[in-house]
Amino acid sequence: MFERYFKLSESGTSVKTELLAGLTTFLSMAYILFVNPSVLGAAGMDKNAVFVATGLIGAIATVFMGVVAKYPFAIAPGLGINAFFAYSVVIGMGVKWQTALAGVFVAGVIFWILTVFKIREIIINAIPADLKAAIAGGIGLFIAMIGLVDGGIISANKSTIIGWGDWSDPKVLLTIVGVLITFALYARKVPGAIFIGMVATSIIGLFTGLIPLPSSLVASVPSLSPTFGQAIFGLKDVFTWEMVPVILTFLLVAFFDTAGSLIGIARSGGFLVNNELPRAGKALMADAIGMLGGSLLGTSPTTAFVESSTGIAIGGRTGLTSVFTGLFLLLSLFFSPLLVVVTSNVTAAALIIVGVLMASNFKAINWDDFPIAAASFLTIIGMPLSYSISDGIALGFIVYPLLMIVTGRAKKVHPIMYGLGLLFILFVIILQTNG
Repeated sequence: MFERYFKLSESGTSVKTELLAGLTTFLSMAYILFVNPSVLGAAGMDKNAVFVATGLIGAIATVFMGVVAKYPFAIAPGLGINAFFAYSVVIGMGVKWQTALAGVFVAGVIFWILTVFKIREIIINAIPADLKAAIAGGIGLFIAMIGLVDGGIISANKSTIIGWGDWSDPKVLLTIVGVLITFALYARKVPGAIFIGMVATSIIGLFTGLIPLPSSLVASVPSLSPTFGQAIFGLKDVFTWEMVPVILTFLLVAFFDTAGSLIGIARSGGFLVNNELPRAGKALMADAIGMLGGSLLGTSPTTAFVESSTGIAIGGRTGLTSVFTGLFLLLSLFFSPLLVVVTSNVTAAALIIVGVLMASNFKAINWDDFPIAAASFLTIIGMPLSYSISDGIALGFIVYPLLMIVTGRAKKVHPIMYGLGLLFILFVIILQTNG
């Protein structure tokens, strides 16, 4: 059944490989199950309910991605936009979290309309191949940065802004050992090297006491009632001038975080055909469903997870990978105590090595053409420095049409790119205004 529907042999994969890829993607993104409740909990939301909402909408949207779009891309509430939700909107602006959820819902409706009429697909296909390569490479640096920071290898430094972390910390040493093991396995072309590296790192952590043993194997699923449907109740307060920039920011960040992630993952995985993503509309619909459904369940906007690259890197080629990832997300709601084993020190190696692999996209950029080189460079460097995919895209998309105009090549720029440039200028102004 799997073979016929997903065409596994034609894609050069198998059920076993897709299962391993799905598990690897899940383990690489499992941190969101605990980080998201922590962030949204600061806004006064029930952490247990957010935990369930995060896992449930991630499972629904990811399985939809696998079954309908047939791509190995995972979807779940994203980092960055959840911080904007909690710290800028709720805490900073004093907006009730129920109203903020209503803002996500309204943005989700607009998001869904743009997807249904294939406007998102048209925009993505209008982006030049060089900038798509820059986005893919930039995401590689971004997720490597996440791995290096979360693993403690690098950290903030008052003198140099960023520097080495405390390498005398045993947990940081565990990260370094895990990276070296994974790199060695991958260099030797061992099948499933990334996943095996994560398992080996976990075992070392358990034996050395650096990773705690789980208190139990299973736990009951917490109640979703504290957040379920609160977005609807918050609609009565959402249609104000104060909420306009909030809704617009939710929409723009969700739109371009997902677009950037999809382009980067698809390009690195070899899924683009003639610079376009086949079945892009179906892939984008999975994200639209995630954003709408997530707001109703009680969580911030969803996005395509760049950690999907870890599953693709070990052979995930079809939607069956996403189906397995979605099932693991569902199972995690029952086996949440086991997730304490998969710490950031364990997943760091997977993120770093995928960053290395995605950096190969840099060779596809025409570095001899300055307008393209400058826009690409700003896109690439902007992502890790701003800790945001959409912010990096904003820099590149503002500079690209401007430099093409001053070099007399205005007609070679797709009209949509001019519109995006103006939109991103507004986007930057809104982000700076709202902190």
